[in-house]
Amino acid sequence: MELSNADMARVLTQALPYIQKYDGKTVVIKYGGNAMIDEELKSAVMCDAVLLAAVGVRVVLVHGGGPEITATLQRMGKESRFVGGLRYTDRETAEVAQMVLAGKLSKDLVAAIGRHGGRAVGLCGMDGGLFEARKKQSDTDLGFVGEIAAVNTAVVEDALHSGYIPVIATVGTDREGNVYNINADTAAAALAGSLGAENLILMTDVRGLLENPGDESTLIADVGIASLPALIEQGIVSGGMIPKCECCAAAVREGVGHTVIIDGRIPHSILIELFSDKGIGTLFH
Repeated sequence: MELSNADMARVLTQALPYIQKYDGKTVVIKYGGNAMIDEELKSAVMCDAVLLAAVGVRVVLVHGGGPEITATLQRMGKESRFVGGLRYTDRETAEVAQMVLAGKLSKDLVAAIGRHGGRAVGLCGMDGGLFEARKKQSDTDLGFVGEIAAVNTAVVEDALHSGYIPVIATVGTDREGNVYNINADTAAAALAGSLGAENLILMTDVRGLLENPGDESTLIADVGIASLPALIEQGIVSGGMIPKCECCAAAVREGVGHTVIIDGRIPHSILIELFSDKGIGTLFH
């Protein structure tokens, strides 16, 4: 549907208060799921990021890439193994994760932003000591799966100050130089807290947190983080949604202004979240 000139002017006028609200503020977007695979959705996300940067928002894009890692390992004749939803990562797999995330995917996204008229730079947790990693503590050995021991935001701040959108791959190293694969949701939450971000947006393949996981009409629009343990105990928060919600809660505790899980299957869901009263998805507070 084509908008008339009057409709276009009305949309821009309605967006003005939100543009003013986010001018100079930092928004961290964790990009993953179908929005990384579907070309139309991917284009919409890149367009959203470029538009936000153009109106003065400090956009930081943190990306995953599990399916690409799995596909690369398959081509190498190496089987992926998962423990409790996390990929068991031996040293060779950690090197593949570094190659795929910080190499191919990061640079593909930088190029996609460029095609939409934006300026981006690819970084990973190893650049400028961004993510100091340590071995993730678990009942079962996960190999070189890491968690974040410290965040040094200097390289990200430098990129933002120079007018670039940082595109960040979530691999890091420890002080001995070992490479670790770090969960992208966890990395995005830690980075948002360290940057003092106004917003953390996690893109998923569901509408948000659902009261009935099988029924997307049961969206829970907002969640107080104090109620999260009870929601987990009741089974409302389960499976892969548990770590996502825990990341959101951690970001709220670190002072991030708005933390939200949104449906990345909806084109321009980032703009809908930021530039409308109701927003989209589940807000954590």
